[in-house]
Amino acid sequence: MFKALSDPTRRRVLQLLREGPLSAGELSEQFNVSKPTMSAHFAVLKDADLVHTEKAGKSVIYHLKLSVLEEALLGFVHSFGVGAQTPKLKKETVR
Repeated sequence: MFKALSDPTRRRVLQLLREGPLSAGELSEQFNVSKPTMSAHFAVLKDADLVHTEKAGKSVIYHLKLSVLEEALLGFVHSFGVGAQTPKLKKETVR
């Protein structure tokens, strides 16, 4: 998952998919890279289980698996203790 998220192009693909499903062609139009390069990015995202695809005629439609991404990011954040309950501090009495 972290390999998939480490690349700015793949992060941008995920941002675009937050707006809704898009075809491989529609996504590729947003980047100034070759189709084989985009295919490699799509494969990494798919292998990380961040997107799923469906065939629509000759097109491949990509969908964001937001719940998978949210779970992974929350797990990562919690591994650093962020969001964990902090111990309550004793209040000092002022005299």
